[in-house]
Amino acid sequence: MSIRIRTTPLTVVALAAGLALAAVTPALAGTTTTAARPAAASSAQGDPRNVTQRVTDFYGAYIDAVWDTEDPAAGADAKALRSFYLSAPARKKVTAWEKKNHADGILFAQNVPVKWKVAYTGSGMGHATSRVTLTWSDGKHPQVTRIDVQSDLTTRKITDLKPAK
Repeated sequence: MSIRIRTTPLTVVALAAGLALAAVTPALAGTTTTAARPAAASSAQGDPRNVTQRVTDFYGAYIDAVWDTEDPAAGADAKALRSFYLSAPARKKVTAWEKKNHADGILFAQNVPVKWKVAYTGSGMGHATSRVTLTWSDGKHPQVTRIDVQSDLTTRKITDLKPAK
């Protein structure tokens, strides 16, 4: 009888500890996974035949490359992106603008935006035009600039880009 009296309190304590641990573990696991999750669920899709989508892809990849200044490959990546997405005459125009203005001729600025958006604005004579909106700051009244980008409908290459008026 004395053995039974000693094991019952031990069983009750072990059972209580197990129940407490079972109740706390999901809560702790939930806080860990929530912190690792992005703030909002997002999805992306694309179509390599769509010239506006290609402008979006270019600006997204280009901004990523120039944003990561500590990555030794970033400069080479930005140059490769220019070579792939821009026609030769467009690259020449960008280089000339950069020499004259001492700034990035893709972004028309010396720094890197925090957000961007691309919208189709029209087409004609074998070209499509997209408007790139660059957002330079966060907050209630962010600074925004816009760039008009022209793309060839056959090659899908960017043939011209200039600050929007």
